[in-house]
Amino acid sequence: MRLKSLIAAALVVGAGSTAAQAADPLVDVAWVKASLGKPGIVMLDLRSGAGQPKEAYLKGHIPGSLYTDYAKGGWREKDKAGVAGMLPSVAKLEKLIGSLGIDNATHVVLIPLGAKAQDVGAATRLYWTFKVLGHDKVSVMNGGFRAWVKVVDKATKKPVNPLATGEVKPKPAVFKAKLRPELIATKEDVRKAIASKQPLVDNRPNDFFVGVTMSSAAKRPGTLPGASNLPESWLTDNNGGKFRSRAQLTPLYKAAGVGLDGEQINFCNTGHWASLGWFVSYAIMGNTKAKMYDGSMAEWTADKSLPVDQKVKMTPVTVEAR
Repeated sequence: MRLKSLIAAALVVGAGSTAAQAADPLVDVAWVKASLGKPGIVMLDLRSGAGQPKEAYLKGHIPGSLYTDYAKGGWREKDKAGVAGMLPSVAKLEKLIGSLGIDNATHVVLIPLGAKAQDVGAATRLYWTFKVLGHDKVSVMNGGFRAWVKVVDKATKKPVNPLATGEVKPKPAVFKAKLRPELIATKEDVRKAIASKQPLVDNRPNDFFVGVTMSSAAKRPGTLPGASNLPESWLTDNNGGKFRSRAQLTPLYKAAGVGLDGEQINFCNTGHWASLGWFVSYAIMGNTKAKMYDGSMAEWTADKSLPVDQKVKMTPVTVEAR
């Protein structure tokens, strides 16, 4: 029902909207530096996704970048069934995006902290959100904020790249969505995928996959029946903030038993780690048939009638996890 309502809303508000030219999924420090101050580009600082407070942004950020709170800013919400971290309504997202000065022609650049794969998930989750809303002019800064401040002057010990302080206040804009439901996997889609043995990819760490660790968001330990495990930490260099190349990723996909193309549903606990897996499959490997299960194990395990595969039978350790 939730997906149907999103589609219905998008048909109304998306009427007449035009698709902007697609942007490269990844941009680097040099690209960002060369683009500072250029019109039509909005950079979103997502260090809150790594647990950093707003004060960190106020003390120093990439010039012109806007602060947005990944967890509490309205990008994700609890649905009517009580499942946390779900995609909000189209209307809510349009309002949020417009408040950040983003319209349908804006190139959005998402800047995570870049300390490890998990915090990069804030950027890939928002990348998926923009793509779902029909916005193709969106990129992730590879390496994140850490890459921006990595190079320091030998004499001053300060970053070579410029930093600004205080808060950038955007001028509100109008953003109109055009929903792409083909990027969203529902619980029913997953049920059908299990029955037809369609590829399911669990992007959580292996201890969650086998069922010895469980997220507090889930009701039962384990994974979806028939799923393959491609941990999010495999997708970046040494579990850092920079994505591995396609050439490096290809043998990792093979080792995990995950195909490079064709139907695929990525999932995790609440749709955060899964966004990393989806981003790599969709944007780096080029598999446009990849979808993400937004509700993931939090939604799936809440329905006791649905099967779960706990590969190691033991009482799991429950932790806060995405």
